[in-house]
Amino acid sequence: MQVRKAVFPVAGLGTRFLPATKAMPKEMLTVVDKPLIQYAVEEALSSGITEIIFVTGRSKQAIEDHFDHFCELEQTLMARSKNALLREINHLVPESGTFIYTRQNEPLGLGHAIWCARKIVGNEPFAVLLADDLIKSEKPVIGQMIEQFNRLNASIVCVEEVDRSATASYGILDADMPKDRLTKVRGLVEKPQPDQAPSNLAIIGRYVLTPEIFDILELKETGAGGEIQITDAMARLLDQQALYGYRYQGTRFDCGSKVGFQMANIAFALERPDMRVRLLPFLQQLCK
Repeated sequence: MQVRKAVFPVAGLGTRFLPATKAMPKEMLTVVDKPLIQYAVEEALSSGITEIIFVTGRSKQAIEDHFDHFCELEQTLMARSKNALLREINHLVPESGTFIYTRQNEPLGLGHAIWCARKIVGNEPFAVLLADDLIKSEKPVIGQMIEQFNRLNASIVCVEEVDRSATASYGILDADMPKDRLTKVRGLVEKPQPDQAPSNLAIIGRYVLTPEIFDILELKETGAGGEIQITDAMARLLDQQALYGYRYQGTRFDCGSKVGFQMANIAFALERPDMRVRLLPFLQQLCK
């Protein structure tokens, strides 16, 4: 079955970026001139996704507004003949019914946030994208994973090798190193200490999942941090079906951390010729 729907869990509080995120969703933090959530949505749409499902929480209205018309702004741009900007913001507004919003009323973890979308997803495979993980790639990463899903007909998680000292920050695979970018998963552990980690293959914020995951999440079993973890649910899914790890093609920026966020801004800004010509000499001078 074709992967048509993508779930975006955006209910988190973004405490690592306070005070910037006190009144603004962390997903609306901008890399150069585009919010993180827009990069993720564009990745999904360019991969053939036709339904975008946001799992929101309190104070997330700005995300809905970003993907909607702003009549006063559009009229102002039109009056000032700023047609390129007008086309750009109008491009953000999807066809009615493409974007769907539901609420996560309690902060019970990523697994719970995904479970909140169960009635919208229905009985079909779906993608999950975490906007915190911004990935620069020639081909959209979720599109790479959907191609593999179509071939394997099995759930797939996106992985990368991390320093073993960092395993306590990730879901970690019990699996061999990928061959031709794929590895079959034997097990998964959520945030293991380095001496207990079965590998250094860390799950990052891209998933293609079968709908059977919802039956497991329905049990609402808690794991690390007292939360309902998607990693734990996938570990149980292994009892029913195969699961694969996919080593993506691209460069990931962890925009859930302040350092990763600044790295992303520098990398994406240097790709703009008009910015690079001024930024590069500045950075070189700064680093002397």
